[in-house]
Amino acid sequence: MLTLLVVDAANVVGSVPDGWWRDRHGAAERLRDRLVAYARDGVAGHPGPLDVVLVVEGRAGGVEPVPGVRVEAAPGSGDDRIVELAAEAAEAGRACVVVTADRELRGASPRTAPRAWGRGPYGRDRVARARR
Repeated sequence: MLTLLVVDAANVVGSVPDGWWRDRHGAAERLRDRLVAYARDGVAGHPGPLDVVLVVEGRAGGVEPVPGVRVEAAPGSGDDRIVELAAEAAEAGRACVVVTADRELRGASPRTAPRAWGRGPYGRDRVARARR
């Protein structure tokens, strides 16, 4: 079973003040496109391929999936959807890595977020060097 890598688009995109707020949809698409390599090659401690899910919300909605990266548009809170995905993985006995800058979400119980990384230096394009 492939490791599930769940990426919190809002928090990761928002970690760098590069003007993302002018085009949230475009910023989420750029992040999605960077994740394709990680879906194929893996991240530190989790060799590829990975099942990558980018969780988007609000104005970033409508981002389409690409081969290797599934996109989940959260109907409400992106955090809630991330917790649901992590819980589903845990229930299936599946390895799961959650990537977010949200401290509360990173502090979720081991059952719902078996491993959560802050956005750190990889928040934009260096997933393999994510800080835990």
